[in-house]
Amino acid sequence: MRRFFLFSICCFIMILPAKAQFGQSGGFNTDPTRQQNSSQSDSLQHEPQTHESFKIKTYITSLQWVKDSSGVGKRQKDTLEITRMFSAAVVLPGYSQVYNRQYWKLPIVYGAIGSSLYFGYKNNLKFLETDNDRYAKNRDLLYTGAFLAYWGTLLDGVISYKSTIDILPGRASLYSALIPGLGQAYNGDYWKIPIYCGGLMICGYFIQFNNMQYQRYRNDYNNPNYTGHHSSDNLKWYRDLSRRYRDYAILAGGLVYALTIIDANIFAYFNDFDVSDDLTINIRPGFIEPVGARFATNTQSLPVGLTMKISF
Repeated sequence: MRRFFLFSICCFIMILPAKAQFGQSGGFNTDPTRQQNSSQSDSLQHEPQTHESFKIKTYITSLQWVKDSSGVGKRQKDTLEITRMFSAAVVLPGYSQVYNRQYWKLPIVYGAIGSSLYFGYKNNLKFLETDNDRYAKNRDLLYTGAFLAYWGTLLDGVISYKSTIDILPGRASLYSALIPGLGQAYNGDYWKIPIYCGGLMICGYFIQFNNMQYQRYRNDYNNPNYTGHHSSDNLKWYRDLSRRYRDYAILAGGLVYALTIIDANIFAYFNDFDVSDDLTINIRPGFIEPVGARFATNTQSLPVGLTMKISF
């Protein structure tokens, strides 16, 4: 065990310097001019970049806009992937609106969330004082409104995110996470929407039904004045069975919900995949560059061979 641990440390030490030479494109960056040009190439669209170490400072600097290399437009100092922007907006509502430069939406966001929470809190105090159900209903409605406003800011941030890619896998996943089936509509797979939505509705029905049965048998079992035809052991058995079926339905609903997100993400990646029936093979003369690069000299020509290209 000790030898294996020492061997792992040695491998990590040898791999670490090599990994530091890898660029963001996945290969070795040996051309400093290419690195400088790639760092200066900008676009007015939001181009996600890969950051090896992502810190809180990056979320702050990504809100800053600087002029591009041509001095014409502006861009984010550090662009964010849509999933990172979404995670920041979950913690700090309104972050995505600032990132997308839609500052005029901030008063709407905080006004809707803040007013709903404030008046919900006031109605809750009234309910505690008077024990009036009307204040309890108003409290629940206002708290629900605050949640919907918060949810709307997240959806708005995902919709307003700009990208040069037509079908963005991250956007498709977040669409399905916020509204099940919306990611499938974004990918153009409309026929999948009734399947996933129907599965969620069926799971919701069984969750509600089995929960009602569970509460019914639990109340009868805990009621010392119960005079029904079920014995105490039968009530306990039905109570546990209903609770188990309810938990199974919750688990099934979670699996269907997760499947909608996974499906939207995978088929967004396959959006530009060629699925035509064209199956062709093309054979033509060509230079064998890997072999030539290894064995050829300045006085030798590259070896000639056949290249084969298959389209499917």
